[in-house]
Amino acid sequence: MGQALEKPKLFSDVKSFVWFGLIMCVFIGVRLGYEYYNYKTFIAKPFYYTYATVITSYDKTKNAKRYKVLKLKSDDGFTLYTTSHQKKEFNHARLRLQLFPNESISFSSYLGTFYVKSKIKNTEALPPTLKDILLNAVNKQHKDESIASFYNAIFFATPIDPKLRQKIALLGVSHLVALSGFHLGILWAFVYGLVLLLYRPFQQKFFPYRYALFDVGLVSVLVLGVYVWFVGFPPSLLRSYTMVVLGWAMLLLAIELLSFTFLASVFLLLCLLFPSLLVSLSFWLSVAGVFYIFLLLQYTKQWNKWLITLLVIPLGIFVLMLPIVHSVFAVTSGYQLLSPLLSLLFILFYPLVMFLHSIGFGGAFDSVLLALFALPKEASEHLLPWWGTAIYMALSFGAIWHKKLFYTLLGFSMLYMFYLFIPI
Repeated sequence: MGQALEKPKLFSDVKSFVWFGLIMCVFIGVRLGYEYYNYKTFIAKPFYYTYATVITSYDKTKNAKRYKVLKLKSDDGFTLYTTSHQKKEFNHARLRLQLFPNESISFSSYLGTFYVKSKIKNTEALPPTLKDILLNAVNKQHKDESIASFYNAIFFATPIDPKLRQKIALLGVSHLVALSGFHLGILWAFVYGLVLLLYRPFQQKFFPYRYALFDVGLVSVLVLGVYVWFVGFPPSLLRSYTMVVLGWAMLLLAIELLSFTFLASVFLLLCLLFPSLLVSLSFWLSVAGVFYIFLLLQYTKQWNKWLITLLVIPLGIFVLMLPIVHSVFAVTSGYQLLSPLLSLLFILFYPLVMFLHSIGFGGAFDSVLLALFALPKEASEHLLPWWGTAIYMALSFGAIWHKKLFYTLLGFSMLYMFYLFIPI
């Protein structure tokens, strides 16, 4: 038997990839320069008028005074926080604002989300949107508000109840609640599989010459694109969708897909198109997760596919991401060891609860979820120091080219896991 032909690479050699990376970095630098000019112009103004839509509104108390914190999406493209002492409700509202920017707003905050004082000039109630109707339909299927909040978060990328967010962090499953590539991968498999099931009989009877990967893939890409737009382009989901679209295109062109040059290219392209991603923590964590998936697949691609899917990826990602996650988040609980198992179960859970909510039986797992979220009682704090993070990242990049460094990286992360979860 002859050896299978190797798929062509995205870049023919290292030199061409380096040139691509340098050119993209120049373009990103120019784009950031333009954004910085806009930023300096913005903070130099004594006041600034804009229209904005309320994303979230919640009450807060300080020094015995109650006020509302508003998260807003401006028509001018930026996202901001402001406060109001008005007693009216601002949910589902569009505001005419007078902003008072100053130099306390940093450039990184301007790119991401910043706080600015404001004066509300006008409030206009918005009619319920399709998203509002769906959110309300989910809420009606649950007696517990936190569970409704959980489902709306995994379906529509809405903010989750703060107390529940803490419980979820203690279970180590925050990645299951924040919409990301994990969710999009499940949806891609579900949509592609369903459309393919409907497509095959017609293809065989009427157009056997058509290429299913193109036709079914195109429908799946469009459906997922509408979904990403509908939930408001969360950063990690935007990264994932871009990878899905480009990955599908590379499969059509028979180009090698699972490569670090592909991941780097997507990263650079997204940073050029959406500079705000550079200051998005969820985006960086999402990229890190995909990086370690690629790293695991590079050294286990000859293994049994079921073993890789059910064991290597869930356990490997959990272990390898621990130092990265704990360089940012200190909260630690022994229940976080359940994360790989819960991640596997979520693959079946996610499409199932979507279906159950569509037929009015969304509360089927409420008691199970409440019991699960009630498990963590205590937590400790462990933050990996900056120098430990730097060493770990250096090992991670070195592991791309050297297998011994990969095993060193794996050993480092496993020792760190024992340090976190096994009391001495």
